[in-house]
Amino acid sequence: MVLYRRDKTPGATWFFTLNLADRRRDLLTAHIDLLRASFRHVMHLHPWRIDAIVILPDHLHALCTLPPGDADFALRWRLIKSGFSRALPSSERISASRQRKGERGIWQQRFWEHRIRDDEDFARHVDYIHHNPRKHGHVERVVDWPWSSFHRYVAARLLPADWAGGGSDEMFTGERL
Repeated sequence: MVLYRRDKTPGATWFFTLNLADRRRDLLTAHIDLLRASFRHVMHLHPWRIDAIVILPDHLHALCTLPPGDADFALRWRLIKSGFSRALPSSERISASRQRKGERGIWQQRFWEHRIRDDEDFARHVDYIHHNPRKHGHVERVVDWPWSSFHRYVAARLLPADWAGGGSDEMFTGERL
């Protein structure tokens, strides 16, 4: 078994990416209420701050800050993923390995995390998150994507509603952060 090394800095801010196992499916947006319920449940049990988030059909990106003294983001994601999976009707193909472990075939088994280093790193990841629906061709204007914390940033007057909305925004098109 591969042993993954994860940064365990308590109270840190993290950028995460979680993907569906079958990236052709749209389960996250098609069942957004179930995903939201799973988030609410886990956040009640294990609070953390979601600084920015975007939910796309097949993956999500989130920027989250853990409470002081707490570094267990893996527990939160495991509970969110399993709560969402249990709420869905069984329709996916499940490998023999996952069947033996009693797992569903909804999510990729792991997730990507990156600890935020400074204010500039934080700002770049917020921009990446909010621009992601446009980058993937789901919308022409960032404001048109409903499942994004972008709307919270606009309401708080941190970003204008027309931010990155049309024209060529070369700085936001790449995967590199």
